[in-house]
Amino acid sequence: MSERKVQIPEKVFYELVKFHLLGKTDAEEEIKTQLLKKLDALAEHQLYTRSKKAASQNEREQARKEYLERRGISAAFRW
Repeated sequence: MSERKVQIPEKVFYELVKFHLLGKTDAEEEIKTQLLKKLDALAEHQLYTRSKKAASQNEREQARKEYLERRGISAAFRW
């Protein structure tokens, strides 16, 4: 299995370069915010994929519920 790639905005990449290679810490909070946002998106994507491809119906349903909760979708709007 090949290693998966993760895309980040170009601005965040440059801020990471400045932070690690040049020691500029002025954008540290922005970097943290953007990386946490990306981490949340990855977790949601993983849950969505599991809700469609899990081996058992029970696992798919559990992943679907977790995904909808993370997305903030009210139980009243769920099927």
